[in-house]
Amino acid sequence: MFHLRGVLAGGNANNSANAGFSYSNTNNTPSNANTNIRSHLGFFHRNNDPAPWQKIKSLSKVLVAVRRRLRVSKAKNKRMKRVGNLFEKIISVENLQLADEKARRGKLRSYGVIHHDKNREANIQRLHEMLRDKTYRTSAYEVFKIHDPKERDIYRLPYFPDRIVHHAIMNIMEPIWVSIFTSDTYACIKERGIHAAMQGVKKALKDEENTMYCLKIDVRKYYPSIDHDILKQIVRRKIKCADTLELLDHIIDSAPGVPIGNYLSQYFANLYLAYFDHWIKEELGIKYYFRYADDMVFFHADKAYLHDLLIDINGYLTHRLNISLKRNYQVFPVDVRGVDFIGYVFRHTHVLLRKGIKKNFCRAVVKLNKRKVSEAEYKQVLCSWMGWAKHCNAKNLINKITKNKFDYESNVRLTA
Repeated sequence: MFHLRGVLAGGNANNSANAGFSYSNTNNTPSNANTNIRSHLGFFHRNNDPAPWQKIKSLSKVLVAVRRRLRVSKAKNKRMKRVGNLFEKIISVENLQLADEKARRGKLRSYGVIHHDKNREANIQRLHEMLRDKTYRTSAYEVFKIHDPKERDIYRLPYFPDRIVHHAIMNIMEPIWVSIFTSDTYACIKERGIHAAMQGVKKALKDEENTMYCLKIDVRKYYPSIDHDILKQIVRRKIKCADTLELLDHIIDSAPGVPIGNYLSQYFANLYLAYFDHWIKEELGIKYYFRYADDMVFFHADKAYLHDLLIDINGYLTHRLNISLKRNYQVFPVDVRGVDFIGYVFRHTHVLLRKGIKKNFCRAVVKLNKRKVSEAEYKQVLCSWMGWAKHCNAKNLINKITKNKFDYESNVRLTA
């Protein structure tokens, strides 16, 4: 018979009276000596039983699972705490003025900002009253298509009042919603952009044994497919302010799905999958998982495990979120094909630019090479491309296509 005396804790392991609940000493008499303070599991066994240490390894796994369950439960309880009394903060004149400042960044010469500035203070006061009296209604959308590289419908709202309202909401809601996201969620979150995601993937790939295979998936027509009723339920898991919920519901229902182009849409899209992220990390215990918007990659040592995981994920997304995966899902060896994710192709040994980005980079350089331009202009035109290239193994590519027109190593820190 095998018995568990206690669980991890501190105390005096040399005597029973002073040891605390984790220690049981059947051999020594109580004493006041506390010279051996440590944390361990106390076991005893009957004389006719085999040594208990043979079972410690399996029992340790059980304890690890118990601790993980406790952490999950604690984190879940923290996430479930709902926040109220937000509406007055959102509609305050001070918050609307701050929203106006943020919404106009990079758009000072746009028609909407120029028109708004003709009567700026009065407009802010009027918007405050509209929100307070609940007479605010989302303006009509201007819808147009882009092809970058595939066709998308873009929804655009006027600067006043709508873009200011969206920024006013996010001034208050952003820290609340960001607190829900796991550390492996990227896109449209401060300090968690493409390059933060890239560093996370590179760090994971250092564990070669447990990242031999990759599952890569993304959601079919994600933004247009987001279910309004489910999104509203997800919003209510964290927010209990009735007036704020009424305003958010109105914005959610202002267009089909979640319209690409709205400032709020990028947060709604991240929020829609936030509890899926927790399910992946905490319920399934997936160690290496990264999500950028609706693009997801999973790493594991076992290819069959990833195929089984795909079935579970498909069931969760279909039945709980009413969205579906594209049929181009892939399970493959990382070193054979490389992981095409967030504009880069990752392998255990190196990282390269995605083929499409590399082609566009080369075209831009070819156009410049045909012109007589100064070094300063050369740098300025290629600045955005260098922002991509400097984070991967692209030094040879840059030297080749630019024909060494100037010393990049003295201007840009490149990965060797």
